[in-house]
Amino acid sequence: MLQTFKPPAQILDPPAPVKLTIRHATTYRYARPVSFGEHRLMLRPRDSHDLRLVHAELTLSPPGQIRWMHDVFGNSVAIVSFIEKAPLLSIISTLKLERYSTGGPAFPIAPEAEQYPFIYSAEDRADLGRLLDQHYPDPDGVLAKWADGFVTSRPMGTFALLSSLNAALKPMITYQERHEEGTQTPAETLTKKVGACRDFATLFIEAARHLGFGARFISGYFYDPALDKEGQPPAPGATHAWAEIFIPGAGWIEFDPTDVLIATDNLIRVAVTRDSYQAIPITGSYVGAPSDFLGMEVAVTVTAR
Repeated sequence: MLQTFKPPAQILDPPAPVKLTIRHATTYRYARPVSFGEHRLMLRPRDSHDLRLVHAELTLSPPGQIRWMHDVFGNSVAIVSFIEKAPLLSIISTLKLERYSTGGPAFPIAPEAEQYPFIYSAEDRADLGRLLDQHYPDPDGVLAKWADGFVTSRPMGTFALLSSLNAALKPMITYQERHEEGTQTPAETLTKKVGACRDFATLFIEAARHLGFGARFISGYFYDPALDKEGQPPAPGATHAWAEIFIPGAGWIEFDPTDVLIATDNLIRVAVTRDSYQAIPITGSYVGAPSDFLGMEVAVTVTAR
């Protein structure tokens, strides 16, 4: 029997993307011309169903030779070798992106994972691997006690548990930018009650891993439309860090404990890693005395232009 195809009565066009321009300028200043070691840059995002990279430009002064590679997580990494000495090193990344809406935090969860606790399938556990393991010591059980406090019943809703965990940090931890290298341990953040976004994300990830979830660290940028007003100079922005949790049926879902956001279109991811130290935007070295280093400046703007 010959069958004819009938198109659906209505075909909905996908929502128009938000077109963004991101400028990330980093400047290192020295007291005299110095030589530079190899630098590793994680500034270029990957294309996906919700993010399209339209144009990427990398400007270096002094000029350098660039070699591109993918790291073990599939992130795009630029390895830069510099030949000339200079008293100033400037690295400017300019990105033009299209960000597609994912529809917010309304996502399907597989029936077997709707209630916590649940067990990942053997295949998922094998693939998640170290993303299920805690990475930081907790000798006094500070993190464990805090995370366990969110399990108010067994069973309880998986999304309700993760939402409560995501919303808990902002009221109790004071946000403070930290320009020094490294990330605080989760126990330090809980004790000091102060931290940067990478500390918030690391604490959330470790708590989720303690509760049995697969979690990973994300670095990128935050876009705030309220600060992006037409006819005005671009508002200063910053790099940002948050987390993703793997939920069967829904996949990797973004949780931002710094701003208490879930699966929002405001987050522009660049690097996806197991731990925070693997997602530093720029790492490198110079040859000279410690006193030669005068300082570092970072300027970031994210605009819908």
